[in-house]
Order: sequence, then structure tokens, then C-alpha cells
Amino acid sequence: MLYKIYETQRSLMEPFSDFAQASSKLFSNPGSVLSQAPAAQRIAAAYDLFYRLGKDYEKPSFDIKTVMVDDVEVAVYERITLDKPFCELRRFKRFSDDTATLTKLKQQPVVLIVAPLSGHYATLLRDTVRTMLKDHKVFITDWKNARLVPLSEGEFHLDDYVNYVQEFIQQLQASYGNCHVISVCQPTVPVLAAVSLMASRGEKTPLSMTMMGGPIDARHSPTAVNDLAAKRSYEWFENNVIYRVPDNFPGVGRRVYPGFLQYSGFVAMNPDRHMVSHYDYFKDLIKGDGASAEAHRKFYDEYNAVLDMDACYYLETIRTVFQEYKLVNGTWDVRSSDGTPERVRPQDITSTHLLTVEGELDDISGAGQTKAAQDLCSGIAPEHKQHFEAQGAGHYGIFSGRRWRDVVYPQVRAFILASQQAGSSVAAPVVAPTAPTTVAAADTATAVSTSTGFSGAAEAMPQQAETEHNLQMAVTASPSKAPVKHNRRTRKG
Repeated sequence: MLYKIYETQRSLMEPFSDFAQASSKLFSNPGSVLSQAPAAQRIAAAYDLFYRLGKDYEKPSFDIKTVMVDDVEVAVYERITLDKPFCELRRFKRFSDDTATLTKLKQQPVVLIVAPLSGHYATLLRDTVRTMLKDHKVFITDWKNARLVPLSEGEFHLDDYVNYVQEFIQQLQASYGNCHVISVCQPTVPVLAAVSLMASRGEKTPLSMTMMGGPIDARHSPTAVNDLAAKRSYEWFENNVIYRVPDNFPGVGRRVYPGFLQYSGFVAMNPDRHMVSHYDYFKDLIKGDGASAEAHRKFYDEYNAVLDMDACYYLETIRTVFQEYKLVNGTWDVRSSDGTPERVRPQDITSTHLLTVEGELDDISGAGQTKAAQDLCSGIAPEHKQHFEAQGAGHYGIFSGRRWRDVVYPQVRAFILASQQAGSSVAAPVVAPTAPTTVAAADTATAVSTSTGFSGAAEAMPQQAETEHNLQMAVTASPSKAPVKHNRRTRKG
């Protein structure tokens, strides 16, 4: 019922929001007589702010058209490699007519970036993708808004998430021989499960796993969001935050954790900061500071765009990751795509190199939560495991912004390169498949911001010293200023 009320309210507000947008243009356009009225700039700014507070924010685009590779401008084209009911495997294919650059592109490692399914779209990792494209062939999981998925496609469970990741890895292995996997925040848990299951079956596993700021063991240094998820019962979440998609969407009738509730949780974490940010935007419009106003718009176009999550996936993540700690307790069973229950055994991973990354000031995934993967993956040789703590970095800063580009990325790039070189010369040992065990009741789905907090919203507004500056940098990051060799023709790379 709440979802219907929200959509009705939004529909009623829409014409007023459109009117505000048109009025803002009338009072700000030099060609309009209204722009000469007293206080025209203030009126235009007020209308524009009203429009942005009331508009419906759609899924942003990655908008990565070019990247710099060794001072050569390389064109980038997005395409969907694999389309699943709840996710698209998206590739950022690079093109160049420079022979040396083309050869370099073809030889670079293949990387699968598993984006969070926790409230925001995969475009939250735009800066991550843009930076990685300089040295890697990049694929990303682009999760779909559950309210747009017809009910006929069935429910989406945490098990399905794990199976999707396995399928994507196998797709890249079939095309390129092998790949590297980077998981950012929430997906660290299902990615570790996916690779563990592949290892337990004796299948080829990725050359490396990079896990960044995720709740592998949420018992370490619990944050406020961890505490909230642990204190509330499973039934509380099911009874208070789950609603059915209303009639005006393809997914009508689907039980979801709505994006608007997630967004409310995001804002509630730092309401004062948001109020100040909007007031600063209002003042920037009055002053004519177009650059600052545009930075605000770009950031909030991303921040305000939220998606619904299937209720099964959301609730199962709450229980599995934040309440019962099934991964670290060794009690997590995942149903494969054919329904066979399999126990998740990270200790079976032997040939995949492991890098864990944490931010010193991360208030979403506390210190030690990601590093816990080092102990769980006891089958990996010590020389093939690394841990890196980014000094002065908050949660968002480890994968976007200045600290990501200047501090974290060099570590990730070097680790992937070393793993690639080792993998090309050493045969991967095979682990004997383990016997499947009986699956317990429901496994759980991805976590929140209102409740568990590691969604794009919580990520986007940490309370550390880094905050606003890095956030805006992440949204407005421009290509390298290095000299450009322009290419008129392009070849695939």
C-alpha cells in the first residue's frame, strides 16, 4: 500500500515539477523578458531547486566515450555481452587505429567488476570503470531495477546472485581463457561464494579476486549499519520494508525492497549535509557559478537514482551476511542453477590470488571485515595473498575519487598484473569436489542503507574527512590531461 501511495504522490507532483522546470528556464534565459524582472535569478534558482527535489530520477548512463592509454585517446563503446532477467553483463570495448596501442589493448588482462546490488545502479562505479579501462578489458554486472522485471521471470534469490557471478566468470573464461574479478562492497560475499563453489567442483577459477570494502565478516569492528541489521529481526525487515510493485510497472505484483525507502535511509544518515548541499546549489545558481551547480547536478543525478531489490534477495542477505554470518561460520549452502545444494568452502580455493582492500575511515564496512577473507581462504599460498589499507580513505574513496585513482588503483593494477603473469606460467591445481550438503531454509538477499547501509547512498555520503570533495570528483572526473594523439579511424581492441 505504501508503494502505491508513494507513486500516487509522485504522479501528482510531476506536473508541478515540470512547471517549475519550465519556469526556471523562463526566468533564467536571457532571451526571455522575465529574466529582466527583479530578483529573476533568485526566482529561477528557487524553481530549479523545486524541480530537482520533485523530479523522478532515471537510471544514469556510464557516459564513458574515451579513455587515455599511454597518451593515446582510445574510443570506448558499451555493449551487452549477456542479458539475464535481473542483470546485464556489460562490456566496455575499446577501439584504436594506433598499431602499438591496439596490440597493447589485446594483451591486457580481462577484468569482471561485480557492482553492488544495494540500492544504486552500477553507474556508481563509473570512476572505477574509467580508471580500469586504461590497463584492462573491463566487464561489469549491470543489475536491473526489480520493478521492471516481470513477475513471470520468478523471484531473485541470493543463490541466484551467486549463480549469475559463476555464469559470468565462465562466460569470460570461455572467451578469453580466464579473467580477474573485482567485487566492490556488497558483492564480496557472493563473489567469494561463487569462486569457492567453482573450486570445490574442481573447475577453473579466476586468476585473482580483489575484494574492496565488503562485509565478509560483519562481526569485526561493527558499524552502526551492522548493528542495526543485527538488532532487528528477520521478521521485522519482512513486515516493515517489503512492498509489492504497483500497477504501472512491468514488475507489478513483485515483492521488493523499494528504492524510495532505500533513498530515505541514505538521506537520513546525513540530513544536515544534504540540506547544506542543496542550499549551496541554490546560492551557486544565484551567483552564476555554473561549474559548481553542474557538479551538484551530476552528483545528485547519480545519488537520487535508486532501484528496487527483489525481496527474497534483500531479506536473504540480511540473514546470511548480517545476522547468521553463514559464510564465516561454514554453514552457508547455495542451491546451484539445477537445484543442487552445495556448501560454500573458501578453503578449497587454491589457484586464485587474493587481494583485500579496506579504507582506514570506512564507516560502512568496518576494519577487518574484508580482511577476514584472508583467513577463510586458507588454501591460497601466503605469497599469493595481499591486504592493503588505504590511509585516509572512507568507504567511497576506495573505489572512486582521488584516493582510488592515486592510491588504491596502482595497488590493484600491480596485483592483477602479477597474478596474470603467474597464471600464464603455472598450471592451476584442481581440488576434488566436495559432497553437497543439505540446504537450510532461506538464504538471504542484499543489504540496505536504511538497515545495513552498504548501498550506494551510504557509500556516497560517508562522514569522514574525504566526503563531498571526493564524491563530486567521482562524478565529474575528467579524462587525463596528458597530450592526446587523435585518431580518425578505429580498430577493435
